Formats: sequence, structure tokens, C-alpha cells
Amino acid sequence: MEPSWESSVTESINAIYLLFSAYLVFVMQLGFAMLCAGSVRAKNAMNIMLTNVVDAVVGSLSYYLFGFAFAFGEGPSENPFIGTSYFALHSIPSSSYDYSFFLYQWAFAIAVAGITSGSIAERTQFSAYLIFSFFLSGFVYPVVAHWVWSSSGWLSSSSSSLLFGSGAIDFAGSGVVHLVGGVAGLWGALIEGPRVGRFDAFGKPMVMRGHNATLVVLGTFLLWFGWFGFNPGSFGKILVAYPNTVNQGNWTAVGRTAVTTTLAGSTAGIVTLFGRRLLVGHWDALDVCNGLLGGFVAITSGCSVVEPWAAIVCGFFAAWVLIGLNILALKLKIDDPLEAAQLHGGCGAWGLIFTGLFAKEEFIIQAYDSGLIGASRSSGLLMGGGWGLIGAQLVELLVIVGWVSLTMGPLFYLLHWLGILRISMDDEVAGLDISSHGGYAYNAHEEESGPRFYGDYMRMQNN
Repeated sequence: MEPSWESSVTESINAIYLLFSAYLVFVMQLGFAMLCAGSVRAKNAMNIMLTNVVDAVVGSLSYYLFGFAFAFGEGPSENPFIGTSYFALHSIPSSSYDYSFFLYQWAFAIAVAGITSGSIAERTQFSAYLIFSFFLSGFVYPVVAHWVWSSSGWLSSSSSSLLFGSGAIDFAGSGVVHLVGGVAGLWGALIEGPRVGRFDAFGKPMVMRGHNATLVVLGTFLLWFGWFGFNPGSFGKILVAYPNTVNQGNWTAVGRTAVTTTLAGSTAGIVTLFGRRLLVGHWDALDVCNGLLGGFVAITSGCSVVEPWAAIVCGFFAAWVLIGLNILALKLKIDDPLEAAQLHGGCGAWGLIFTGLFAKEEFIIQAYDSGLIGASRSSGLLMGGGWGLIGAQLVELLVIVGWVSLTMGPLFYLLHWLGILRISMDDEVAGLDISSHGGYAYNAHEEESGPRFYGDYMRMQNN
């Protein structure tokens, strides 16, 4: 039977919406690149830009070959832990997924490796980036995505057997994307150790500011723009009408999700601005940028299922989570140039807990049951929903930390043991651009005392 004209138009509009959302999420790669470049010293700018490109291209191949299959594979042999079909997109398009869906999920996968890269910036061998990016995008992240987002996943809110009668709600990936990337980055930073000169002989932290605040602010705005594909785009379809409503459907929820995203990020940004002003005595644009991103990370889990006022609560506490974890990281001598572990890991964890507290049943039914009349869902603990949802959220948090620690921790340690994780002290002091990439990103910069060209650097090494 041929599809009707109306259904064809509906499917086409939904496909365009999903593709446009994928393009927005991909723009976040440019945002990551600008943010990372501005946050490191000039002598490492080319290196960090190249790693962002590598995250995208290596992640593309690994996710195509087996990442998507591990995340969303289904069929007779499907199981709650890992997907088992669609390797190299075999049998795609299918009755469940098409190329648009793959592209959208690919944009998520390559973002995870970009998060981790920031934690180990300015001291990591380039070959190590290639290895961990392939493994993280192709295996570690997809398994978590299967647990939470596949209909057969054991944590999924779309599963036929809901954990604690609820399933975990991680709508756009506070846990699946950000917590995974943050925990992986934390293990990398711990095993590599701090950069040369980050702490003095007495353990006091020394300031190592990035070289370009303009790039940091530009990257932040690009990420903000991309988040409108990341969160609202996770509905997948926009032309879904809710029954027994007047002019309401997914398009309504998409607009609300964009609003909650904006409010959470903005609140976190302003709270970080004043919070850091009280702590350090001056207004810092870079702190505001990280605060904004921390709010976006936190709201990503519950963006579609909370009221706008709750998003403000989310952003307020996300700012203090970030500020507190940054202080703790310095006390523990953890050197994370981009604050990625604290921002994505800490705020991602808070986002999961926040959703378990403030999720609204009406919005959950809209997001996961298309507003089905008579459907019932567990809501947040503070919204009268009991302990089911918050329990599932805490389980997701713990298993993600455990899974990433069991996979990425040994990988980073193996790379360290093989001597291919960290660069030598001489190369680090000279800068990765000149020691590994043939020259600096700029013709002139603040660090003019070192060699300007790769040949000069090699002659210094030989003397």
C-alpha cells in the first residue's frame, strides 16, 4: 500500500528536522575547537586544533564500522547490554532507523572524544589521541548509549521492562555523553599527571591561562548555538501531535526544551560570574563561559521533562558544583586545562540527579509516549513521583562511572606503560606545535624565547 501524501510530507519534515539538528550538533565540534584553542598556551594551539579534527574523523570511521551497531543494533539476538547488528550500516535504512538518525547519533559520538581531549591537553602524544578516540567513540560510549537510548537497553525509559518501574531519563545525554567524556578525561589527567610547572615545589598551583580569550568566548557561543540541536533535536521528530490537545505536539515540547536549555545555561553563567567574583576578587569572562557550559551540561538530561523554573534551579546548583569541583581538583593536584572532568563529569552527574528530583509526569509522557492518553510514568521525587526515577538516575550515574573507569582507566594506563601517552619534558616545555607539528600556529606569539621552526628545534635537540 502506497503511503499517503500527508504521511510522506510528515516523514520528510521530520527527516529535515533531524538532519538540521545533526548539523547543529556538528557545529559544536567547531565550538570545541575554538574553546580548546583559546584555553591552551599559544605554543600548543595547532596541536589542540588537530586533535579536534582527529576526534571527528577517527570517530566517524569507528562509529560507522561498529559504534552505531553497538549502540542501536537490534534483531533476534538483541540484548540489554550491547547491540549486535547494523555493523558498517548493514541493513540501514531499516524499519527502525535511517541515515538521518545515524548522522545525528554520529555527531553525539564524536563530541564525547572532544570532551576527553580537553582534560589531557598540552602534554599528550598524538598517537595516544588516535587510539583512545577510536576506542571511546567506537566502543565505550556506544555501550552506554545502548543501555539508556536503545529500546532494548536495561536502563532505557523506552524498554518493555522498566528499571524500578521508571527507567533512567537522560534525554540528550548528561550521563551518556558528558559524564562518559568527563570520567574518561579524569582518568587520563590522573594517569598522565599535571603539566610541567602547573604546581610548584610546595604543591601550590601556578596560573597557566589560555592564550586567547576571544577564541574561548567564540567557542562558547558556538556551543550554545549547537546545543539547540543537541537538546531539542533529541526528540527526533517534530510533527507529532498530542491527542486531545489543541495545537500541541512535539513542536510545543521542542520550544520548551530550547527555553529550559537557555535558562539553565544563563543562570549558571551569572551565578559563576558572581561566585568567582567573591572568591578571586575580579570579573572573569572565562569563568562565565565555563559556567554557561556547566549549566547546559546539567540540563541536558532533563531538558524536555522539567518546567522552565526548574531549569533555573538546575543552573544555579550546576554553577556551584563546577566551582566546588575546580577547588577540589586543585587541592588534589589534578590538572585539567579545560576543566572538562569537573564541567562535563560533575555537572553531568548533577544533571542526572536533578532530573530524578524535578521531572514532571506530563512532560515525561509527552517526550516518551507522544502524549498518550492514560499513560502513567514515574515523575521526580520532589514532584510527588516517589523513589523510582531518582533510583534509576543514581544507578545510571554509578554504572557509567564504573564502566568508563573499567575501560578507559586500563587503556590510559596501558598507553602510559608502553611510553606512548605523555610527551617528554623537553618537548612539553618547547611546545607540542614545534616538537610534533613542524611549527607554531601563529607567526609570532608571546613565547618567542623558544625555537620558531621545526628545524631550529631539531638542531637544539642534537646539540
